[in-house]
Formats: sequence, C-alpha cells, structure tokens
Amino acid sequence: MKNRYRKIAADVLKAEADAIEALIKKLDDNFEKAVDVIYNSKGRTVVTGMGKSGLIGKKIAATLSSTGTPTFFLHPAEAGHGDLGMITSNDIIIALSNSGETDEILKLIPSIKMFKVTLISMTSPSSSLAGFSDIVLDVSVKHEACPMGVVPTSSTTATLAMGDALAVALIERRGFKEEDFAVYHPNGSLGKKLLFRVSDLMHKGMNIPTVKMDTPMTDTAIEMSSKRLGMTIVMSGSGEISGIITDGDLRRGIEKWGGKLFEMKAGEVQIKDPRMIPQDTLATRALAIMEDHSITSLIISDDNKSPLGVVHLHDILRKGIS
Repeated sequence: MKNRYRKIAADVLKAEADAIEALIKKLDDNFEKAVDVIYNSKGRTVVTGMGKSGLIGKKIAATLSSTGTPTFFLHPAEAGHGDLGMITSNDIIIALSNSGETDEILKLIPSIKMFKVTLISMTSPSSSLAGFSDIVLDVSVKHEACPMGVVPTSSTTATLAMGDALAVALIERRGFKEEDFAVYHPNGSLGKKLLFRVSDLMHKGMNIPTVKMDTPMTDTAIEMSSKRLGMTIVMSGSGEISGIITDGDLRRGIEKWGGKLFEMKAGEVQIKDPRMIPQDTLATRALAIMEDHSITSLIISDDNKSPLGVVHLHDILRKGIS
C-alpha cells in the first residue's frame, strides 16, 4: 500500500504522455490547412465545446487570443439561445468533442453551415462531427487514464496539447515576438519587462544633474545631493557630455586627495566617456548593463551626445522589473 498512489499517478502521467505522443503521427495536411485558414481569416476564431471539452476550449481560446489570433469561446448550449449572433461570415469555428457525437455541438451544425464559415474540428475522424467538418484534427485516444476508461483525462490532455500546437504554429506564421506578447499582457511580469523603455522612466529636464568642466567640486557635490541620483553629468564647453561623477567617485577622491578634492574642478575629477544608452533602450536591457558593470545609473543621450535623461536602478525596480 505504501507506494500505491504514486504508482497510480505514474500510470496516469504515462497514459496521458502516450496520448500526446500519439498525436505526432496523426499530424497531416489538415494541420497545415488549419493554420493557413486561421491565419488568413478576416474575422475571429470561435472555439466551442461542451463539458470538459468546453473547459479545454476556453483555455485554447485564451492562448490563441494572447498570441495574436482574436478568439473567443462560445458555449454551444447558449449558442442555440441567441449567442449565435456573435458569429459572422468571416469567422472560423473550432469545435471540440472527443466522441464527435456531442448533441449540443451537432445541433449547431445547420446554423454553422448557414453562416458559410470554415468548421475545424478536434475530434475522432470517424465521428459525425468529423463528417460535417471542413478540416479535422485527429485527437482521438486509445483509452482514458482513469481505471473506468470513461473520465475525460487522456482525451482532454490530447485536445489541449493540439490546441497549444496550433497556437505555437500560428505564432511562427505571424512572426509574433516577445514585444507583441507583452502588448497583450501589460500587467504581467513579461509585459513590464518588454513594454517599459528608459524614456518612460528617466529623469529629464531640470531633474538631470549637470555641471560644467570648471564647476568647483563643492558646487558639484551640492548638485549631486540636490538631484538625489548619486551622480552628475559633466558637460563640455561645446555642450556635449564629457564625463560623469558619482558618489563613489567622491569617496575615492577623498581617499586619494583628502580635503584638496574640494579645491578641484569637476573636469579634473570626472570619469570620461561614461556609458550612455539611447532613449528607446528597454528597461530590462538598462538593468542588465547596470548589473554587468556594478553601477546604479545610466545616462540617456541623443546622437549628438546631449543628455536626454538619467535612469536610476531604483526607477526600474520600482516598476517591478527585475
């Protein structure tokens, strides 16, 4: 009895893994056609399914929507009571049914045909639903993972996996990138990482700490303290960025020169040619540069080496970007 339940779990996982693996051999021209039809559609993709297939359908619809294919889930029972009005002649229907004999799905066939839309089914190729479909994706399984062989387990897993395969194929077909994904997930961690650029976070205008080459170090320290960024930009006489002075440079300067540091000019203390980035740099990229070089701020400049802003490590972390 000790390992009984682990053995049951292992058998279930093996059965479902086998069901997914079996799908590979079932992939044929129909899968290619499904990708083409959905990609070229001028409408939306409508997923429908009853019971457990409906739950899987909602997940497939969500995955497609989040990866650039406008999709919604239509409950087959509600469809027969007015929700068919959501469908247009430009749409694509994906119907899910393990048996292919689900009554609520089959009752929709006449209406679907009336709309003259393409019907893609994920079902058994020998079923009634398959016979009515324009494209059939075979998701049939030899047996369910439960001991009774009736509880939807292997079949729902196989259907979900086929839906993921379809979504990923469409990602490739559309050339869908991380930046595109982030647009649909602005509140997620990936969205935060990919939507924010340093131009959205930088301190600019009067908030940029700057001094001239001949600015006394006493005034330089005051500028750094007042702007609270732990650094200041040193500007050349021609208006270009010449260098940078940080809090760390002040500490090292005191160690090197003692009190004489504050008798010097900014141009004598500056670190020349500081790291600069363009304003369209992703905040994640700026964070990586800071971490690689153990610094806490970066200067944002234009092509003429004029300062546009400064982004600090804390500005990025406050947005939840890490």
